[in-house]
Amino acid sequence: IVVRMNQQMGVCMDPRSNGTAMALPEVLDLNAAGPLAHEILANRGQPLILDASSVRRLGALGLQVLMSARNTWEHDGAPFAVANPSEAFSDALAAFGAEPFPAASAEAAAIAETRS
Repeated sequence: IVVRMNQQMGVCMDPRSNGTAMALPEVLDLNAAGPLAHEILANRGQPLILDASSVRRLGALGLQVLMSARNTWEHDGAPFAVANPSEAFSDALAAFGAEPFPAASAEAAAIAETRS
């Protein structure tokens, strides 16, 4: 099922949805924000599922990239979801007072998890 893989971010295509499942890195901080934004924007216009199961730390800049991506996908009318959020990811969202991200369907979450 994997059509394309980026080893740094864990990006892969799911041909059933014509979309992308992307495994987020363990640390989403200043150092990760730029590469993450680049990888996300490379998938603009198609469905995107971000697998947050490996996230151990979510910093403000990482969150800003994710919130911007959510807003961009909503503006474009393309599906955007977060699958398998780790406890650390969910706790950081709550600590920042951020709205939860749209959750991926069970099937999409399973696909995203197998890509991690």
